[in-house]
Parts: sequence; C-alpha cells; structure tokens
Amino acid sequence: MAKPIILTPEGFEKLEKELEYLKVTGRKDIAEKIKIARGFGDLSENAEYDAAKDAQAAMEKRIGELEEMIKNAQVVDVNAVGTDTVSILSKVTVYDVDMEEEETYTIVGTTEADPDANKISDESPIGMALLGKKKGDVVTVETPGGSFELKIVEISK
Repeated sequence: MAKPIILTPEGFEKLEKELEYLKVTGRKDIAEKIKIARGFGDLSENAEYDAAKDAQAAMEKRIGELEEMIKNAQVVDVNAVGTDTVSILSKVTVYDVDMEEEETYTIVGTTEADPDANKISDESPIGMALLGKKKGDVVTVETPGGSFELKIVEISK
C-alpha cells in the first residue's frame, strides 16, 4: 500500500485542478505542437518534434504522479485540529532559544510544504520535533547542521 499523501482541502483541490488542466488543455497543446513539428519534415532530424515528444512524456509522467497522489490523498479537516497538541495543520509559534526570536509555522504534509510561507512538512526536522508536543514544551531539533532548541509558545488553528 502506498504511503498516504496528507493534504489540506485547498491542497487537494489544487492537485485536482492541475490534473484537469494537464488532461484537457495540456494534452491538447502538446498534440498541436507535435502536429506542427511533424510539418517540418524528416522526423529523424527534427529537434522541434523531439522536444515536443519529450514535453509530452514529461506531462504524462506528471499526470500519473498527480493521479497517484489524489488516489492516496488523506485530506485533513481543519475543524478536527485541536490546540492541545501539535498536529498536521496546527499553527505553532515557537521561541528559538539560541537565536532569541519567535517564529510561527504551519505544519503541513510534504506536498504542501513551502518554507517561504512558513509552511513546514511534518517530515522536516522541525515538523517531526514539534508533532505531538504541547504548549510550554521545549524540543530539540536535530539537523545536519547541528541541533537547536525551540520552546512552544502557542498552538492554534
């Protein structure tokens, strides 16, 4: 059995929209590019044709990936998320003991991780260290660059 893909409702919808776009518009666009490239003559020396076929293969691979992700999706309901312990979709404000600063993260599945938006994966070192912990807990985060401590200041939705 494949590993479940943990998603927010928004993340699931985004995957469905991308899949629909690729199946309808993407396939149509690639077919048109292949048709045009065939008109350039000898296919054995036709770089445009080769590029279009490569793009088609990459798109079909992505379609397969998206279908597999959607099939294995586990959509987490934000209303089911509590604020007693850190879980998927929790917003966690932490105090970095070494840097003496606060930061707020949202814990998400790996598919939706976006460090620039402070959305961190449940499988990242910080995410793994925080999951299951409570307000006031101090956790040690182990990274390839060393370890550091975070104190959980607040857990919210």
